[in-house]
Amino acid sequence: MLIATDEAGRVVKKPSKPAIGRMLASLQRRNAHLILERVEEDMEGSWYVQVLLRDDNTYQLEFRDGVAAKHHQTRTVSQGKVLTAMLGWAAGKADWKDGFMWNNISSQFEADDARHQGNEPSVG
Repeated sequence: MLIATDEAGRVVKKPSKPAIGRMLASLQRRNAHLILERVEEDMEGSWYVQVLLRDDNTYQLEFRDGVAAKHHQTRTVSQGKVLTAMLGWAAGKADWKDGFMWNNISSQFEADDARHQGNEPSVG
């Protein structure tokens, strides 16, 4: 199931394309991020795409495919490109990432994953 959540706390289960578009268009200070998360019983890990409207009016777009090693980020000034990408991700289209230069930012999250899985090395 797809779930959309914004910073203001609005949660929409199985959001339509227009609902995702409205939530993205509503981003502003104090409601600056939107997350689309795929939640399925047979899928382990975290599967999502999220966007943050930054103070400089650019969009920071990120996605995670299950594990920290597959966490990427990009930035754009185009709300339209963000919407196209988010809708493509929601629909499971293979080309949704095209048109962006993605940076792997997994190193920022791998330690958190290890802690949650109980794999963090002991410090002694």
